[in-house]
Amino acid sequence: MIDHGFSDGTGRHVTLREVGDENWRAVADIVPLDDQRSHVPAMAARYLLLSMREDIWNSLAVYADDTVVGHVMWGLDEDGSHWIGGMLIDGAEQGKGLGRALLRTMTGWLAEQERCWTIRLAYQPDNAVAGRLYTSLGFVPTGAVDGDEIIAELAPGGVGSR
Repeated sequence: MIDHGFSDGTGRHVTLREVGDENWRAVADIVPLDDQRSHVPAMAARYLLLSMREDIWNSLAVYADDTVVGHVMWGLDEDGSHWIGGMLIDGAEQGKGLGRALLRTMTGWLAEQERCWTIRLAYQPDNAVAGRLYTSLGFVPTGAVDGDEIIAELAPGGVGSR
């Protein structure tokens, strides 16, 4: 379990846990709000398949107390940078500060990994909500793009300072 002591806006303790026999169905069933489907898949099951079929990504379940509320992936790029991807909070759980607590937990954990020199993520330019969240946590656009997505990285000193 990955736990950095963060809570959502309702006071629930947010942790990240391995996806396994006891929780994979709950993770696979996570769905975004309808208006977010241009930014993320219709279900987290797609992210789970990516983690299983490709050697790049590792899936984690997002918990609020003892309830699965989301999915997030992390990966290590060939250049040594650590990436956050496949972040999806269940539509019914959004607006409660889970994304912020998830990212604070994830960046804190990634920063503790051996040879972690930068943490990156990518998002679509028209996803203003995600852009504001990432900026508020210290992510800065690098000027690079991945397809149609903006690549942002955590500014030096950003991990754990927000």
